[in-house]
Amino acid sequence: MRRRPLDFRRPVRRRWPNVVWWTLCGIVVLLFIVIFSKESQIESKPSFNKNAYRHDRYLEGLNITDEMLSPNSVTRQLSDQISLAKAFVVIAKESSNLQFAWELSAQIRNSQVLLSNAATRRVPLTIRESETAIRDMALLLFQAQQLHYDSATMIMRLKAKIQGLEEQMGSVSEKSSKYGQIAAEEVPKGLYCLGIRLTTEWFGNTHLQRKVKERVQAEAKLRDNNLYHFCIFSDNILATSVVVNSTALNSNNPSMVVFHLVTDEINYAAMKAWFGMNNFRGVTVEVQKFEDFKWLNASYVPVLKQLQDSETQSYYFSGHNDDGKTPIKFRNPKYLSMLNHLRFYIPEVFPALRKVVFLDDDVVVQKDLSLLFSIDLNGNVNGAVETCMETFHRYHKYLNYSHPLIREHFDPDACGWAFGMNVFDLVEWRKRNVTNIYHYWQEKNVDRTLWKLGTLPPGLLTFYGLTEPLNPSWHVLGLGYTNVDPHQIEKGAVLHFNGNSKPWLKIGMEKYKPIWEKYVDYSHPLLQQCNFH
Repeated sequence: MRRRPLDFRRPVRRRWPNVVWWTLCGIVVLLFIVIFSKESQIESKPSFNKNAYRHDRYLEGLNITDEMLSPNSVTRQLSDQISLAKAFVVIAKESSNLQFAWELSAQIRNSQVLLSNAATRRVPLTIRESETAIRDMALLLFQAQQLHYDSATMIMRLKAKIQGLEEQMGSVSEKSSKYGQIAAEEVPKGLYCLGIRLTTEWFGNTHLQRKVKERVQAEAKLRDNNLYHFCIFSDNILATSVVVNSTALNSNNPSMVVFHLVTDEINYAAMKAWFGMNNFRGVTVEVQKFEDFKWLNASYVPVLKQLQDSETQSYYFSGHNDDGKTPIKFRNPKYLSMLNHLRFYIPEVFPALRKVVFLDDDVVVQKDLSLLFSIDLNGNVNGAVETCMETFHRYHKYLNYSHPLIREHFDPDACGWAFGMNVFDLVEWRKRNVTNIYHYWQEKNVDRTLWKLGTLPPGLLTFYGLTEPLNPSWHVLGLGYTNVDPHQIEKGAVLHFNGNSKPWLKIGMEKYKPIWEKYVDYSHPLLQQCNFH
């Protein structure tokens, strides 16, 4: 075979010995091990220091020393005894064992002095110097256990005490409610005096009688539907006077304002005398008594029929037939008063009128109300301010929704509204026979299972679906029981002192009394004679 020339021959490969290769590999591995171990050392160092630092800071925050961590720590034993002794001091005082409480307190002070001295000299307590204090405290703690100051016994005692306090609080709350209700129902001496003096004046002054009689006979305004007609049903002369006076003073045209007042037989003469001898900027005032309404009898009015029932009389007037289970406010006889229920008979009381504004006697008018008579009620009967800004003013808070009649006919979340300032379209009222709706529900509630309190619940049922919401500024409530936003008071047309704290009572809310008193003429001779001030 022919050999290639030298230029075309493959170069000869040089081969490294195996020893060299193994040496290089070993060096690389060693370098890797050294680098890795250094990195591990660097990483582990800070984490260890960090944990140790946190641990030290934690112990420092708890004021724990290394000595206290020792299983034979005298300081920790004293501290534990002091903590337990402090608890026993409280318990001893609760048990009226004042001598033992004093002994514990004295021993606590001794132990605290030992701990304080040890901390000052920065030397741990020794068994020798603390032995007496530990022994004396241990004896007292043992004595506390013998007195049944252990935790299980004290838990039972505290539970019994809590139960007793709850019962006591319930009793006090019930008494407070009763006394508050009594205070709210009282007739102040001044009002009683005013009624007596006005009645005497009426029957002794024939000129005043003739004047009032002639005025009523000549008043064609009483049936003129182009005027602004207001009605009040009340036996409170001064409160009614404030409503009339505040309306007159804030009216743009008082000569167009007509007030129809209905009272009872007792206050009829006094009411006529007061409004006969006083002038309210030309406002027309008519006074009637409900006893003159011939149609108002037990055969037509469910409330009068219920008043003849012995069980109803016992419920409202005795207060002893259910062992006091029913709150006193539910048993107030005023809720059967015809002056309260006349609001459901307004078309019968004023047969010639087409629209009327109903006012309670605990309101103050501070704006002109003539615009109320031009509000479109959109075919509804009742114009009222809704009160369902809060959940407790919805239907389910006034009515018993466990009763099928209520549950089937009324939405529990329907919005409640307020009596006190209401616009009534009497034409629609008569057309829809609203009074008969009221009769139906009043008769169904003869056993008080649909509702318990007042005239608002039957009003909510009677005018359900027949109420037009009014702007809230027309009727501001709450001045007789709670704090009201000053801006609402300033903007309000009618301010309502609903609640027990009426402004003419001693229990009235002082900050709201001036709003009402502004419309009382304290310089009037009769008011001065009856010590109104």
